Amino acid sequence: MNIEFLVTHSGGFHADELMSSVVLTKLFPAAKIVRSRSPEWIAPAADRIVYDVGGAFDPELRIFDHHQRGAPVREDGRPFSSFGLIWRQYGMDYLAALGVPAERAAAVHAAFDRKFVLPIDLVDNGAIDPSIAGELAGLTLPALFDTLKPSFDARGEDADERAFHAALAVAAIFVEGGIRVQDAKLRAEALVLEAIKTTGDNRVLELPMGMPFRPAIIKAGAEHLLFVVHPRENDWCVTGIRRADEGFELRADLPAAWAGLSNAELEKASGVVGATFCHKGRFIAAAKTREAALELARLAVEDVTSA
Repeated sequence: MNIEFLVTHSGGFHADELMSSVVLTKLFPAAKIVRSRSPEWIAPAADRIVYDVGGAFDPELRIFDHHQRGAPVREDGRPFSSFGLIWRQYGMDYLAALGVPAERAAAVHAAFDRKFVLPIDLVDNGAIDPSIAGELAGLTLPALFDTLKPSFDARGEDADERAFHAALAVAAIFVEGGIRVQDAKLRAEALVLEAIKTTGDNRVLELPMGMPFRPAIIKAGAEHLLFVVHPRENDWCVTGIRRADEGFELRADLPAAWAGLSNAELEKASGVVGATFCHKGRFIAAAKTREAALELARLAVEDVTSA
């Protein structure tokens, strides 16, 4: 496939064609991005991929628009933007180009689609409004990209082009970072599941390092686990397990008597030599050694189960 041009619309830019451009420029680094609405550019041709413009969707002709009547939707009826369409067509190739191992690629592709691509699709199509994020609405990704557009009174001849390419560099960081996060979660899941097997009926899960652990705990159905212990750079942590993806409620809190204490005060309150810190929110504690951290965790379990 000799792709010389990546064609999207001119004028103001949005998150969906920016993200699509990230994928396509990785796969076709020699191709030139052409931002135009001229009929001769936005029509399918052998030397180009057209996206977010053109009024048609045809993967064989490499045109990926979503604004026309009869535009494709997902199996659940929710709409695609150009990003969703490009991700569906080229996402696996993009993951391979980033070095994601083949055995994890399908899972990373699906997770990234669900966590990252779908929200952009929905916002671009007006299916959800960033205002649902409340005070955080201005920090959603589409809103942040809006801040990179030229202001109304600072528009030179190539202002939109310069702003688009500056935003594209930022978009690439988010896309590649999002992929790394999803791949890391899958790697962590395998380690946590193995640790859960080793733990058996113990209420404390010990991990070889800090890593995402809740998804694997839920997947394993390990409802008996209350705390996680793992090393950090210079000490060890005792961490609570959140009950849900949203919110901060834990399966079990650390003892109230430890809340907000550190060093000698925490050693006295807990009776554990080497205890160094307990957050006042009672969701994390630290200790100098593995043995001290495990003892803090054991006492925390005892505190919960004897209440």
